[in-house]
Amino acid sequence: MKKILALILTVVPILAYAQEDEGMTSLVTDSTKIDAIPTLAEADSAYIQGDYLTAIGMYEWIIDNQGVNATLYMNLGNCWLKRDEIARAILYYERAYLIDPSDPDVRFNLELARTKTVDKVNPVNQLFITVWFKKLLVVLDVNGWAVLTVILFALTIILVGTQLFSKKSGIRKISFSFSVFFLLLSILSFIFATTQMGNLKERDTAIIMSPSVTVKSTPTSAGTDLFIIHEGCKVQILDSSMKEWVEIRLEDGNTGWIPVNVMEII
Repeated sequence: MKKILALILTVVPILAYAQEDEGMTSLVTDSTKIDAIPTLAEADSAYIQGDYLTAIGMYEWIIDNQGVNATLYMNLGNCWLKRDEIARAILYYERAYLIDPSDPDVRFNLELARTKTVDKVNPVNQLFITVWFKKLLVVLDVNGWAVLTVILFALTIILVGTQLFSKKSGIRKISFSFSVFFLLLSILSFIFATTQMGNLKERDTAIIMSPSVTVKSTPTSAGTDLFIIHEGCKVQILDSSMKEWVEIRLEDGNTGWIPVNVMEII
């Protein structure tokens, strides 16, 4: 029982972090500038009318001053995609996906933008359990997994209580079986929640923003040329300890060094 309560208490920060990351932060605005503050409706209207630069400016202001969420990032991605700025569109779609990987519109738009990139990187073969884990992970966002974890824990506690206080052996056996089942589900849900929260906090992936980048064998321009990647390519950051260079890895397993200023963190 103590372990269950401890795990429930651990989930609470996950809920709080998810709400904060999805735009729960706010800022006090000077009342003299209220008329100049863009609204989400105005930004959407500018997008519908095809004034994408104005919409981009409005969406960015809202994000900077009122907080972020997956929809705002997706709207920004849509604006950049309309302007044929594929790398920047992918960047914002990836940020939206990071917050809410369960949104089908975000997934669709991200895949659509990826089809427009030069590099077609084939991921390395993964174990079945890894593929299964990743597919289940994106069924809900971090907040959804955290809420589900609390619900499953609550059901487990109720069933444990039923097992302890029921006088009928049949009910006790059924309660025990289901309590174990819900406990295992709650643990799995907790793992998904903590994994997604870790992804939100680590931010160890980036999008290449330059038209083309030569990946080097060492963190210097004199290093051996390994291969070339292009704008819109997604990379994982392995080593960012140097000031001007980062070590990156592609989804196909290839690694190397690139300048910091050619990419932008997701």
